[in-house]
Amino acid sequence: MPTALSTVDRETMHQLFEGRHTTNLFSDGEVDLDLIERAYADARWAPTSMNSQPMRLTVLKPGARREAVVEHFKGDNSRKTSAAPMTVVVAYDPAWHEHMPTLFPHVEGLREKFAERVEFREKMGRDNAFLQAGYFILALRAHGLDVGPMAGLDAPGVDAEVHAETGWKTLMVLNVGHGPSDHEDAQYPRGARFDFTEAALVL
Repeated sequence: MPTALSTVDRETMHQLFEGRHTTNLFSDGEVDLDLIERAYADARWAPTSMNSQPMRLTVLKPGARREAVVEHFKGDNSRKTSAAPMTVVVAYDPAWHEHMPTLFPHVEGLREKFAERVEFREKMGRDNAFLQAGYFILALRAHGLDVGPMAGLDAPGVDAEVHAETGWKTLMVLNVGHGPSDHEDAQYPRGARFDFTEAALVL
């Protein structure tokens, strides 16, 4: 019989969910790349369809490369990103299927099967990369970081700046830092959430 796992304590759950807010403006202080690496190392174990793992990350420190990317952001997102200690572009690899012999070796022929189904492959890649992005945000929080996800951007423009060689496709951007600044817009007031009875059917 497998040993039953203990539940996570409420303090940890609070740190990951209810106790954290999307952060728009961060406090001063650099983010160590090691924290990003450790968060990814944890998040990668969470499940994806057929262990496809299509999410890819482009880490941007403050500087010319990030400012070139910021030019493709919409509205106030450019200001928020320029002021953030670190930015992570979350993308998916359209060629994720090339790795299936390693990632899902007990089923033969998956690479060839998905190579022929371009539209399905791209949808599966996007869906599972979004799923991984959710895991990654929680992992960043678990390592003590605050996160500001945003999708208001010209994805092809961002890809032209940082993904021309890899062919990755941008999905969103995560600004990352150590807590909010003292600016009144650093974190907006908590929005409402649905109760279980409003969001679920029990049949």
